[in-house]
Amino acid sequence: MGKEQYLAILDLGSNSVRLKITRIQSTSNYETVQYEKRYVRLASNMGPEKILKPAPVKRTIAALKEFRTICDQYRNKNLIIIAVATAAVRQAQNQLQFIEEVRRETGFDIRVISGEREAYLDYVGVSKTLPIDKGIIIDTGGASMELISVNNGEAEETVSIPIGSVSISQTYHLDDKINPADLFDAMVRIDEVLSQQLWLNRMRQTKIIALGGCNRALAKVYRWQQALNPETVSPVHGLTMRSEEAFLIMRQLLEVDRQTRAGIRGITKVRADVIVGGLLPLISLMRQLSIDEISFSNSGLREGILFKYLDQQIDFEQLKSSL
Repeated sequence: MGKEQYLAILDLGSNSVRLKITRIQSTSNYETVQYEKRYVRLASNMGPEKILKPAPVKRTIAALKEFRTICDQYRNKNLIIIAVATAAVRQAQNQLQFIEEVRRETGFDIRVISGEREAYLDYVGVSKTLPIDKGIIIDTGGASMELISVNNGEAEETVSIPIGSVSISQTYHLDDKINPADLFDAMVRIDEVLSQQLWLNRMRQTKIIALGGCNRALAKVYRWQQALNPETVSPVHGLTMRSEEAFLIMRQLLEVDRQTRAGIRGITKVRADVIVGGLLPLISLMRQLSIDEISFSNSGLREGILFKYLDQQIDFEQLKSSL
């Protein structure tokens, strides 16, 4: 790979925007040197017309300007920047205007990746860091969820469905105190959407690996509940829990309002209004497919891009076209 490189991966999601900078000395010798995350809720209030609204765009541009300042500190260190956007920008009617505004205000050249490509990169990130021979990977984001079926370690189906934690929570008013009728409507809708994926039936009684902010928050709540003391808290990556334990935590979340949810250890204040909607797809999958065990991954899209970069050892322009 030649001399030391730095790879900055900017992931513009529907709920948060993240920057991960990795120092690469060789294909097997690399380390994360900086990781930044800002909650911008870009998908907020997009509505059925799928328009990125001024306030979320303003928050996002402000976060990206911070990230530009950080990247500029690596200017003399052979830095390559890969910036990708997922569901919110993918679905937006004003996508081109937004991308141009980002370029003008921050200098970042954002590449919008397809839902299927996002799902495949999730698979790469998970499969290279956790053992999975047969099962489902689910990544629940703010405005979409990606589903991947894995068989004999290979990705067979890579599907993106345009509903996520922010869109579900806002559509069905699941942000604060939960109304049972609203919850029922949301569950019926998600069951309906999942039942259209006929290949899921082949995954009955296998395993699930879950990623995405809300799913990881479930793991964080569980690990704190299980910890005997703060020193023994388990890492999220590779953490496994039973379905009945997930259902019990979900029940706890449903019983309380937003403020009380925000006080539960493992749930950040900015996620308390979307976590119920964000967990419904995972809960629905477990129920529909009689799956009694879930694991969690900290690796996904960003790590998938990193691994593709390390594996291919090709120049940046070729890499961009193959993302």
